[in-house]
Amino acid sequence: MGRDKALVQLAGRPLIAHVLERAAPLGDEVLVTTNSPDDYSFLGLRLVADEQPGAGALVGLQTALRAARHDVVLVLACDLPFVCVPLLVHMLRLASQADAVIPRWRGEFEPLHAVYRRTCLPAVDLALAEGRRRMISFLPAVRSTVVEEDQVAAFDPQGLTFFNINTSDDLQTAERILATIPPAEDT
Repeated sequence: MGRDKALVQLAGRPLIAHVLERAAPLGDEVLVTTNSPDDYSFLGLRLVADEQPGAGALVGLQTALRAARHDVVLVLACDLPFVCVPLLVHMLRLASQADAVIPRWRGEFEPLHAVYRRTCLPAVDLALAEGRRRMISFLPAVRSTVVEEDQVAAFDPQGLTFFNINTSDDLQTAERILATIPPAEDT
């Protein structure tokens, strides 16, 4: 979009505010990984910068896992304004059985809408050290549970939880969707 998506306005509020409103009640620690902490100081949250700014999402996960004070870390992209809280609760419950709980939607993993235990950190570190930067490159080295599409659909039949904002058209679509659901409704 040519600018920091997290700060793009949706219904008069930054995208990140929509994500935080839905997800914040699920844990007792919220942290934001960012390389522009001044831009996010208005959130009043703990802000953590990547050790390698601009090196991709896997480095962001590494940063979050290192910075987290608890073993289980829910990771959400900043541009997912319709995350489904019941689905997130289900995924958090599954985290007791796996190092990574990752949904698959329309045949693709959704690694920026997933739950990771800090036990993933050595595998993430190794993947990065070996030059593997794909968000899912470390998954074969950890115990993973995949939340398949039918399970996702039981909580969110339309898959709105994975609707992300990449273009101005996406933003307009999100505005229309938001107008049809009450604020912070659990989609």
